[in-house]
Amino acid sequence: MAERSFAREVEDLKLGEGEEFRGEGILAITKALLQSGVSYVGGYQGAPISHLMDVLADAKDVLDELGVHFENSASEAAAAASLAASVHYPIRGAVTFKAPVGINVASDAIANLASGGVTGGAMIIIGEDYGEGSSIMQERSHPFAMKSQVWLLDPRPNLPSIVKMVEDGFELSEVSHTPVMLEVRIRACHVHGRFIAKDNKKPNFALREALEKPRRDTERVVLPPASYLHEREKIEQRWPAAVKFIKERKLNEFFGPDKADVGIVVQGGLYNSAMRALQQLGLADVYGETSVPIYSLNVTYPLVDDEVAEFAANKKAILIIEEGQPEFIEQAINTILRRRDIQTRISGKDVLPMAGEYTPMVVTKGLKAFLERYANALLGNAPPPPNADAVLADPKVKTLAKTVPPRPPGFCVGCPERPIFAAMKLVQRELGEHNISADIGCHLFSSLPPFNIGATTMGYGLGPASSSAFNVKADKRPISVIGDGGFWHNGLSTSVANAVYNKQDGVIMVVDNFYSAATGGQDIPSSRALKDSRSTNNSIVDAVKGVGVKWVRHLDRTYDVGRMRDTLREALTTKQQGPKVIVASSECMLNKQRRVKPLFQKSVRDGERMVRERFGVDEDVCTGDHACIRLSGCPSLSVKQTDDPLKDDPVAAIDNNCVGCGNCGEVSEAAVLCPSFYRADIIHNPSRFDRFMSGLRRAVIGFLQRRREARRIAFAD
Repeated sequence: MAERSFAREVEDLKLGEGEEFRGEGILAITKALLQSGVSYVGGYQGAPISHLMDVLADAKDVLDELGVHFENSASEAAAAASLAASVHYPIRGAVTFKAPVGINVASDAIANLASGGVTGGAMIIIGEDYGEGSSIMQERSHPFAMKSQVWLLDPRPNLPSIVKMVEDGFELSEVSHTPVMLEVRIRACHVHGRFIAKDNKKPNFALREALEKPRRDTERVVLPPASYLHEREKIEQRWPAAVKFIKERKLNEFFGPDKADVGIVVQGGLYNSAMRALQQLGLADVYGETSVPIYSLNVTYPLVDDEVAEFAANKKAILIIEEGQPEFIEQAINTILRRRDIQTRISGKDVLPMAGEYTPMVVTKGLKAFLERYANALLGNAPPPPNADAVLADPKVKTLAKTVPPRPPGFCVGCPERPIFAAMKLVQRELGEHNISADIGCHLFSSLPPFNIGATTMGYGLGPASSSAFNVKADKRPISVIGDGGFWHNGLSTSVANAVYNKQDGVIMVVDNFYSAATGGQDIPSSRALKDSRSTNNSIVDAVKGVGVKWVRHLDRTYDVGRMRDTLREALTTKQQGPKVIVASSECMLNKQRRVKPLFQKSVRDGERMVRERFGVDEDVCTGDHACIRLSGCPSLSVKQTDDPLKDDPVAAIDNNCVGCGNCGEVSEAAVLCPSFYRADIIHNPSRFDRFMSGLRRAVIGFLQRRREARRIAFAD
């Protein structure tokens, strides 16, 4: 299951010629694929492109009618490899995944695809997850395009431009026999707008036809001597064809006056930020009219030398707005101009930061510095730009910063992964600190307080492989953590099979929460859901045994902290050699609540008797040592002041976000903490017996309270 239903968005995919499409950028891309006559779409979910995958997963009827094949690929490499269908056949195909991590995984397939070239249009849609909203290491996709000679499209972040680049991108791919990348940043994926739709197109060449009449061309097989000729073909044929198409179709755009002393060259994806910066300096209006010429690179690779030279000629200086490092575009433009003996000054990373996201505020500061140096007269009537330092220095902001605590990322309320790391901390209390390698996924939050567990993370599915160097004789065994998503993505072969082959003696904890939870709750091979179109319920335990693991333990309820602790202790102390695998299974609580809450609420509305569990803390019993919080960290577990004059410290408290997972009580029991936790059953639509028992309990408790009050010793004032 995905994090939400896309039934409404699927209806938008059916819009025809002349109708208006409204929505997000990533959904506009989905519609553009169908308008372009795509035959197949694959990909791997991940922010910010998950919606494209989730919508297509819900649009089976639309795809079947058009004859479009769609599948959730096992990894980005599997997705990129599926573009092989476009090598020999005039078939348009597209794949999508998060970048640059996805391109890292898929780089081998992309390199081979780019070497042999394609017949049908092949498009790789990458969510450029760069900047302050990112969850990954900070890198750019640009060098991968340069390395493999793949054309890189970077459309202006508005829906008509994005849709046009999808449609033109397929043609560019076919004209130059080269796969293309469509780079969309986080803001472009989630920008809202509208465009006039076209009719969806059935593929001109069906996949079935390719199977029934197979073709082959050995010149496209990446094998010597053809592979030596591919490089020459890229430079002598494909590159010129691409440049010609880009120039004739005017894929790059020019804005502003024809003549000026200065100009701006900007990546298409940063066009909105550049325009906002010009507005702040009084040099553009809200309708896009600018006093400074702009050359918007909707294709950032390859550059069109003639366009660059024409734009720079007769200008004193131009500013290159290029996010990230190294400054590939700035270096390339310098080379183009110097070879043509055009002496226009190039500015870029001298006034703009080398690293970090180019927010409008950052661009405004750099643009102002550029204009002060080369065209100060343009700033004569500029209003004072916003001063971020002054805002942060405001006393009210400082007070707010002291009052509102920082909120680092962490596990959700009731997360089944929290008790795993509570048990791990308890075991380390007994056996000492261990080297722990983490993996990509929710479990990586364990490296933060209150757990502070995990030393490294090397990539999706590479957690256990990260411990390979520690396969030496020692008193302690290394521990590795890997999620079920990473396990099926890459981990089974690269991590687990590798550990078996090399007779590693470490402990591998596989966190099985039934979904690819961190990317939105998509199903994976081990999901418990029943799917007509996919094979699920594939056992992780059987898989690890299949590659040769002898010591395997399966815990089907992670909230049993005591059992989890004992199993982990056994794995770390057993005399048996070889990898030890613990599969810890419990459903992701966030996805469980999405699934269960609507059903629960419907039953309540229908008048059925329903029971909901809640946990609480008896403040009379709680000592206020907060050990439960240090071993749990649940957002619903907090503290509050008590009226008891004998207690100086605040006591633990559970708020209304509690989902009744019971972890806090289990941790307290396993760690031999205080018995202050209690469970309360909230009954909706109670029966007569429930009401009778409730009245009886109230009467007994009231009697005991009155008797206690009567026996209390009271002192006169």
